[in-house]
Amino acid sequence: MMVSRGDIWLVNLNPIKKKNEMGKVRPVVVYQNDELNHGDYPTTIVIPLSTHLVYEAEPLRMRVDKRDKLKEDSDIVITQIRSIDNDRFIEKLSTLTNNEMQKVKELFDEIIQ
Repeated sequence: MMVSRGDIWLVNLNPIKKKNEMGKVRPVVVYQNDELNHGDYPTTIVIPLSTHLVYEAEPLRMRVDKRDKLKEDSDIVITQIRSIDNDRFIEKLSTLTNNEMQKVKELFDEIIQ
């Protein structure tokens, strides 16, 4: 299994440690750079997706339309970025476009400034 930046993967986020963390089996977008992704690094930085859509929620969320194996429109929940063990990856669902990844980066930069 090799993940790449911008891929959308189904992962197992359980168990969670706090009630404000996103858990269960759900899609995530790989945010980490490919130098680490394609090496032997044991964890990957990801951002979870939610099918509980919140309209006009930028910069906290970004909408992704259903495509490929991503069966529902989803929101990337920018504030839930985290690192996960590579054993949590289950199946590749799709890939974001370069423009979508650029937008994710811009939103992430906006919330951390």
